[in-house]
Amino acid sequence: MEPHPTFDPLAHTYPSRRIPLYARNGMVNCSSPQAAAAGLEALRRGGNAMDAAVAAAAALTVVEPTSNGLGSDAFAIIWSERDGRLYGLNSSGRAPMLATIERIREEIKQNEISSDPGQIHEERRQDKMPRRGWAPVTVPGAVRAWSEINQRFGRLTLAQVLEPAVRYAAEGYPCAANLSANWRRAYDVYHKELQGPCFEAWFETFAPKGRAPVAGEMVFLPEHARTLEEIGRTDGDSFYTGEIARKIDAESRKYGGYLRYEDLAAHRADWVEPLRVSYRGYEVCEIPPNGQGIVALMALNILKEFRLTEPDSPETVHRQIEAVKMAFADAFRHVTDPAHMRIAPEQLIRPEYGAMRAAQMTDRAQVWTEQLPPKSGTVYLCCADGAGNMVSYIQSNYNGFGSGIVVRGTGIALQNRGADFSLDPAHINCLQPGKRSYHTIIPGFLMREGRPVGPFGVMGGYMQPQGHVQVMSQYIDFHRNPQQALDAPRWQWLRDGRVVVEESFDRGVMEALRERGHEISVSADTGSFGRGQMIVRLENGVLVGGTEPRTDSSIACF
Repeated sequence: MEPHPTFDPLAHTYPSRRIPLYARNGMVNCSSPQAAAAGLEALRRGGNAMDAAVAAAAALTVVEPTSNGLGSDAFAIIWSERDGRLYGLNSSGRAPMLATIERIREEIKQNEISSDPGQIHEERRQDKMPRRGWAPVTVPGAVRAWSEINQRFGRLTLAQVLEPAVRYAAEGYPCAANLSANWRRAYDVYHKELQGPCFEAWFETFAPKGRAPVAGEMVFLPEHARTLEEIGRTDGDSFYTGEIARKIDAESRKYGGYLRYEDLAAHRADWVEPLRVSYRGYEVCEIPPNGQGIVALMALNILKEFRLTEPDSPETVHRQIEAVKMAFADAFRHVTDPAHMRIAPEQLIRPEYGAMRAAQMTDRAQVWTEQLPPKSGTVYLCCADGAGNMVSYIQSNYNGFGSGIVVRGTGIALQNRGADFSLDPAHINCLQPGKRSYHTIIPGFLMREGRPVGPFGVMGGYMQPQGHVQVMSQYIDFHRNPQQALDAPRWQWLRDGRVVVEESFDRGVMEALRERGHEISVSADTGSFGRGQMIVRLENGVLVGGTEPRTDSSIACF
């Protein structure tokens, strides 16, 4: 029975508004109020922004499993006030050493003629990776990201930082409104598509009542709690070289997967130098490839050649859309694991390159025919403390719950990030053992004159760099406060040639864009336009935060 059957928790009968929040001693912005509270708890215990980020990230694996989990990847950009510098962290996983194009193609072929439904593939083309089952599973990197951040910057132990997440998993938490809707959509898909013994643990873990939880219903994840405790007790080592790693290896072997103990043991998170583009007096910073943050930087590098005078005008939106198209075109041609790229990422964001691309732009829309992959599930958070430290952090299972694989007895839902690999050996992002795929999740960070302005991010698959461009333009070009920058109606370009816009988008602007050749449609699915957070530090040290109106988001501060 539904806890509150007399009202709709997602109804929007009356207009609502949010205003930016101010704080001095600490701020945690998350897509879940419980996760934000977990981060604030770390700050109040004497931790710093880095401790808060790990606490919130761990809590999000529990309270938003529709988008991330213990089997996720993660990236972070960290400003350390002690060191006076910006750090980038890439903890995306690599393809298992047993995963080859030939083996995956043979698996697809066998599943086409086999009556055994143990592996379900949405795509049957010989150049397209499967999206479900063990085939697209790559090494999960999120837990290593937690331990790296904790060991390098943390004031608290990892076990202390994970305590709120353990508590939520063991004692339960109320299912939020948007979380329930996303869970129900995922269950409907998985119930139809996932058949066979390798998927049984997913239904036992996330649908024990034979359905998704409704808003207000308590959710309990006891196996997840025990795994989090083991991760905290071993500083994350058990996940990669201990008992948890052996359980993952055994499950993979049992069901014909490619992931092995040796793959987990070999995983390393890389500290990297963020890429930067100068944009109207600011520096916009992103993690270098294999992430797609470079798409946002390329688009901004093009847009700075134009004078954008009116927010949300036909001219502004047209320029933004065309810049995004050009940036994606270059990214899909060049971006993959940096060890396999044929061009240095810095070449793609040179001022001359942006000027050259800007000169190619016309007043008419350019048309594309290839289609982006389906939307994904991701969580983004940002944190700041009173000492000046700031963190931009993101983690994801990729498509919702991920591969549909849950390691029995652990609560670990494994990602399906390998689905972005190509099975065409000539493609820049082709599958190879030990290779990192083109990655959609991207944390952002804003600097000015060598000092941090603050972290920002917009989650949501290939919407992410488009969201970064739109939020940054709102903040920098049109001086919107962080909340307004996130609230502004968004558009999203799809590679089938369409541009979809939110229902609140100006109808006159839509018509003007159509006259320029854009194929415009309206979508009521606000979740497909990304979910963002943003923090800005004022000159006096006061923090200003905005949080996403399109999800169950919250800011915890003091």
